[in-house]
Amino acid sequence: MVPHEHLWIPITLFAAFAQTIRNAAQKHLTATLGTLGATLVRFLYGIPFAVLWLVLVRHAGGFDLPQANWAFTGWILLGAVSQIAGTALLLQVMRERNFTLGVAYSKTEAIQVAFFGFLFLADPLGPGAVAAAMFGTLGVMLMSPIDRLHPLRALLRGWTSRVALYGLASGTCFGFASVGYRGASLALETVPFPMAAAFGLLVAQVSQTMLLGGWLLHRNARTVLQVLLAWRTSLLVGFAGAAASAAWFTAMAIEPIAHVRTLGLVELLFAYVVSRRLFQEHLTRIELTGIALLCVALVTVTFAR
Repeated sequence: MVPHEHLWIPITLFAAFAQTIRNAAQKHLTATLGTLGATLVRFLYGIPFAVLWLVLVRHAGGFDLPQANWAFTGWILLGAVSQIAGTALLLQVMRERNFTLGVAYSKTEAIQVAFFGFLFLADPLGPGAVAAAMFGTLGVMLMSPIDRLHPLRALLRGWTSRVALYGLASGTCFGFASVGYRGASLALETVPFPMAAAFGLLVAQVSQTMLLGGWLLHRNARTVLQVLLAWRTSLLVGFAGAAASAAWFTAMAIEPIAHVRTLGLVELLFAYVVSRRLFQEHLTRIELTGIALLCVALVTVTFAR
């Protein structure tokens, strides 16, 4: 039996694994639905599973439904809007020629979220958490094939480029999203963390569906129709996305977000190793260094209290 204070570790690992599955399934929908349509699938088709999870948590724990307060509403809206904005900025990065550079800089979220959590939620910011976030971020950036001949030079010179600024802004938005979701759970002060997480997940998914779905209805109603017609293949994305989000919400309701988001970088290690094994490509010294730094970060954040 995992002690309560360590539950966030297996929950975060599961979240990263489920998110990897969701990304793989969502990739197949992008060609037919477009990027925004595939993004809407993540929220819309996750609602039934979020409802089911809320019902299961309520009955299993004998919890009452929480009463939303103004603080909860504000935090959850911050998280929902920030997550949509972060996704939109990443889409802009992907339109740029050197999108890999922007994606690499977006992974500075791990460092940004540590300071956001400290500033806005008074989450503890010990030297172990800071070191883990820095090691993890640097490791992920080195794993990004920006320039195989001069990767460090590309990273150092790229800070002021437009695509890098988009990536940094995306990481900032995802950092605020994590702060918003943890803040929402903490705002439900007397609610047990499983119920606070399940309730917050459902409210967030409904809010994001209404915001993004409403915008798409106004700009391109045909995309929304295509999303509805593609319900069979979209259900897997919805299930995996809801499972990942439920785990993220639960982990962040237990543990400071800096720890959760840093350990969550293991998702990139999963995807990276699988991709390399699948295509049997050789790793460069820089990439091996990145993997080593990421592993150091994962071990540090797991045991640093």
